[in-house]
Amino acid sequence: MAEVAIPSKAKDRLNELSASDAARLIAGGDLSSEALVRDCLARIDAREATVRAWAFLDPELALRQARERDRTPARGALHGVPIGVKDVFDTADMPTQMGSPIYAGWRPPSDAACVALMRAAGAVVLGKTVTAEFAGMTPGDTRNPHDPSRTPGGSSSGSAAAVADFMVPLALGTQTGGSVLRPASFCGIVGYKPSFGRYNRSGLKMAAESLDTIGSLARSIEDVELVDAVLLGAPPRKAEPLCEPPRIGVCRTHLWETAKPETMAAVEDSAARLARARASVREVALPEEFAGLTGARDLVGSVERSRAIAYEWHHHCDRISERLRQSLELGSQTPHEEYAGALELAARCRERLARVFEDFDLLLAPCVPGEAPASLESTGDPRLQRLWTALHVPALTLPTHQGPGGLPVGIQLVAPMLGDFRLFDSARWVWEKLGGPR
Repeated sequence: MAEVAIPSKAKDRLNELSASDAARLIAGGDLSSEALVRDCLARIDAREATVRAWAFLDPELALRQARERDRTPARGALHGVPIGVKDVFDTADMPTQMGSPIYAGWRPPSDAACVALMRAAGAVVLGKTVTAEFAGMTPGDTRNPHDPSRTPGGSSSGSAAAVADFMVPLALGTQTGGSVLRPASFCGIVGYKPSFGRYNRSGLKMAAESLDTIGSLARSIEDVELVDAVLLGAPPRKAEPLCEPPRIGVCRTHLWETAKPETMAAVEDSAARLARARASVREVALPEEFAGLTGARDLVGSVERSRAIAYEWHHHCDRISERLRQSLELGSQTPHEEYAGALELAARCRERLARVFEDFDLLLAPCVPGEAPASLESTGDPRLQRLWTALHVPALTLPTHQGPGGLPVGIQLVAPMLGDFRLFDSARWVWEKLGGPR
């Protein structure tokens, strides 16, 4: 994934700009928000019938926002930059439908906190991106932009596909299991899931309160850092090179045998090349207790989802998909002692993982089983991301490799809890050494 070159004023294809480059050009007076938004809308017009990334789009509303940004002083770091918003976040001027017929056309009275903060920083909300039903496992209509017969992943499917297809430079997503990193890997972009609780979740339709994490999807590490600064209410950090190469632990996890050859090759190749670049690269095995996290996370997710969607379950059960109904039934019937035990296991593993990170700056792990599956009936296997979501640590995927079909295969980088800045700094170093897909 090469950095997108900054175009001259006369050059078209503005929709291929990164968010950071676009923000710099707008701030310098070399680009108007309206011109950028028009190019994004033109790309959507050309490709949406194939990709189906958008749940709601009002071109005139987007252009009105852009013109207003062009008339007024800069608000913040994202002034004039268009973004996509996963359709589980409230938006005051657009429907929030959550991938469910129950909420068709529903308009909340206010923005979610993260959306409000992005607008306050000057972002133009281009539209709402498709989500799986209630950010779960029942897919929406979105296709993988690299091959429309394949899933883009989920549940942040529309956000990933729109960014990958150059419809918008960045988008917000959520991850309860693997809903940011999996679609980012399948679509060949950067996906970032921060430390649990890093951003305010007010105005998000919750799926599981102890797991839900707001994340971002973009085409560069710099762009996810920009979103991070905005949502933290902090000035953007100046990128500083590492004083020395990071200490990297190669963590195949107990799920290694579920990976396909292309994912195994991506991890092995990355480890070898980073070692040649003088990083300290060593194998690390998680304690056996961590193998229980896969089932524990699924149990917690089902129980908490059954509570989060209690109203819809009791009043609109016939409008909930069969796949989601099964999860809700499982969650509602789970004894509290089992749920509490799963939470306790996750807490113990978090404590043990903190000790693992005493010897490493970063863990390199498999992200997805392989290329995006050749199906639209599923969003893919989320287990390789769910492990880290349950551990509450920050994780990021980089589009470093390709599978046998020429489709993207990402690697996953993991840092300790609250080590998000460490993750960014180390990920930039890793990207410099690995570069684009191999």
